[in-house]
Amino acid sequence: MKVIFIKDVKGSGAKGEVKNVADGYARNMLLPKGLAVEATPANLNKLEGQQSSEKHRIETEKKTAQEYAEKINDKKVVVKAKAGSNDRLFGSVTASQVADAINEQFDIKVDKKKISLNTDIKNFGTYSAVIKFYTGISAKIDVEVIQG
Repeated sequence: MKVIFIKDVKGSGAKGEVKNVADGYARNMLLPKGLAVEATPANLNKLEGQQSSEKHRIETEKKTAQEYAEKINDKKVVVKAKAGSNDRLFGSVTASQVADAINEQFDIKVDKKKISLNTDIKNFGTYSAVIKFYTGISAKIDVEVIQG
């Protein structure tokens, strides 16, 4: 019986894969547990539509990531921080603060988990960071910490 896998099944098939399996395995295991559906023309057409919409979504995300990377690559973002004596910061500047500063200054929403700081920022000065927008798409940015 030809089936379309809805979920990954170890040793049998991956999600979205169309495969021939034994009739008993399909009727007794895959179909009742909702792991697969029978590969009827309607289900195959639905699968094709889902795959094309997923492909379009990925292309859109890549295009947006590329635009963002070009917009802020080699730019400088300014982060204001408070300091005590000896110009040492209270705590340190985090990726979250850098993400907020990028959002304010460039109007680009960046997840703090995608920002990679080269070192801990505990003093005033300029530091470099890398923002990974998408697989293979990243931007280098300078983070300038000033008295705030």
